[in-house]
Amino acid sequence: MIKFLLKGLLRDKSRSSIPLIVVAIGAMLTVILHAYMKGFMGDTIEMNARFNYGHLKVTTLPYAENISQLPNDLAILEAGKLMTDLETLFPEVEWSQRIQFAGLMDSPDENGETREQGPAMGMGIDILSPGSTEPQRLNLQKSIVRGNMPDSSRELLLSENFSRKLMVNPGDKVTFIGSTMNGSMAVQDFIVAGTLLFGTEALDRGTFIADISDVRTALDMIDATGEISGFFRTGFYDDDSAVEVSEKFNSLHSGDNDEYKPVMKSLSQQGSMGTYVKMSDYWANYITLFFVFAMSLVLWNAGLLGGLRRYGEIGIRLAMGEEKGHVYRTMIFESVMIGLAGSVIGTLSGLFFAWLLQKYGIDISGLMKTSSLMMPPTIRARITPPDFFIGFIPGLFSTVLGTMLSGRGIYKRQTARLFKELES
Repeated sequence: MIKFLLKGLLRDKSRSSIPLIVVAIGAMLTVILHAYMKGFMGDTIEMNARFNYGHLKVTTLPYAENISQLPNDLAILEAGKLMTDLETLFPEVEWSQRIQFAGLMDSPDENGETREQGPAMGMGIDILSPGSTEPQRLNLQKSIVRGNMPDSSRELLLSENFSRKLMVNPGDKVTFIGSTMNGSMAVQDFIVAGTLLFGTEALDRGTFIADISDVRTALDMIDATGEISGFFRTGFYDDDSAVEVSEKFNSLHSGDNDEYKPVMKSLSQQGSMGTYVKMSDYWANYITLFFVFAMSLVLWNAGLLGGLRRYGEIGIRLAMGEEKGHVYRTMIFESVMIGLAGSVIGTLSGLFFAWLLQKYGIDISGLMKTSSLMMPPTIRARITPPDFFIGFIPGLFSTVLGTMLSGRGIYKRQTARLFKELES
């Protein structure tokens, strides 16, 4: 019977073409929206991860307990060896060393006397090493307001607002004054290579970024680092995988009695980010559920109208002696085939467009007056396992449900009235 019904659908385009197109479009839109919402809600998480938290972060145990104070006197020693171990144990994660520190930034005048100064927060990252992904990860190039990227040692990037407060321009000299890892006084001259916009007032007020090798020299932190941040090579944060990696690493050092032993935390285990990760998942699911419900109503209505338009055909089949149950079952089988085919086509199409949006994205930097580190310049989707089946909910089940509801009228048809209906 299925073969017979399939031939009927293929030969009668009015019964299959339009319903198939409607179902395919509905399933495709559902998949694209779900992938887009996962990408959109994850953008804020990714920006926080790239700038501060990382998908994973390794510090010493006392550093982790006092991380808000940026205690570089509790930094990781022999960082190179630990980096090698991490790259060997977890090749799916890209690791990078960072140093966060604070002090005073001074801008001298032409006589070398202090012109302006202010409190500063610095970040040392790998800028100058060939092949380093840190500048791209932090969107440094597109966030530059004046000047250029550092291309030699002793150069830094200064926040635009801070540079105006210090009355310095690209090419001018500034002096950082702080304390070294060992507690002695640190004084280091830098050249302002460029200014950039972070996008948040707290960071724009007094932040600068320099190459980590220069920061190590200034703070007497040779082969030491405050933090080692890890980022999944997929480009997206996966909480389950991150927790699994951190538990595995910490278990390897569980028997270590060293007071300064390294510990690893996932992004969700740092500060309030765990709450935000859960909230982003909930909101993405709620919005997707609402859209799936709305699309289900549309396709349910399409299946209902499709069944009602066939009442004349149903009347002829009943008048010829076909059983009501058989007519009802054939309508359901037809809707299952249409819903299944449309859902498959729509899901594949939706996955294709979602993949394009995930890989290439939509560049919105031109819509913003200036780009910034804390604002993603590209809108991207994120394909997750539910995208492979979520389109079948409205595409298959709603279509079949609409046909089932419309088909109930078959059992209410009275044979005595069939010929009168057919004559009209």
